[in-house]
Amino acid sequence: MQKSMVTSPDVANQDGESAKNCNMPVVNTDWTTAGEKNKGPILQVLKEHSDQERRLFALEIASGPGQHVVHFAEHMPNVTWQPSECDKDSLQSIAGYIAAKESKNVLQPVFIDASQPLSKWAGGSLIPQSCDLIVNINMIHISPWSATEGLFKAAGVLLKPGAIMATYGPYMINGMLTPESNVRFDQSLKERCPEWGIRDTADLEKLAKENALTLEKMVDMPANNKVLLFKKTSQ
Repeated sequence: MQKSMVTSPDVANQDGESAKNCNMPVVNTDWTTAGEKNKGPILQVLKEHSDQERRLFALEIASGPGQHVVHFAEHMPNVTWQPSECDKDSLQSIAGYIAAKESKNVLQPVFIDASQPLSKWAGGSLIPQSCDLIVNINMIHISPWSATEGLFKAAGVLLKPGAIMATYGPYMINGMLTPESNVRFDQSLKERCPEWGIRDTADLEKLAKENALTLEKMVDMPANNKVLLFKKTSQ
């Protein structure tokens, strides 16, 4: 499973996201509040690093309740968005957001567990080099490393040459984790599940290189988070 769900907050990072029990099913209920705070800044980064004129196809991995994808779709109408999740409640929530917002450029959500092989993603329906953009928000640190490996392996196959994968969350930078609130958050994650934790950009860069991706840019975001932009190489 990719992430986890709580019914009440535990120890939260500055984005309002709580650490959860490792065995719980997958939706962070704090996302509704945190998502309202971060969806605008994330959207701005996505718009700055994508073509606003031609038709694009974007895949969101671990869409949570769905508020991000409908917000992005409203402000990037040239993009067809494919949300996904690996939890029944999340899939229903995403469908609810799509209906409530009457989003015309958001497809119905598909089941994707990032820790599984690409052949199992969305029933094996995804086509290599079909994605102009892949978006992944607040998954990497609240999931086992196998989910991150699966994400990068899939991105290396699904992205078109020169296309971008954007990941959002807290990150360790070459072995350094700051500020102290992120250190405490990392500790709380590992206490609840040893497979979770804030990942080091050095490890992500290595994983990217193994999958024909390069880390193009790190964008500082509110609440001590970052957006990492990985570009698919021409091969």
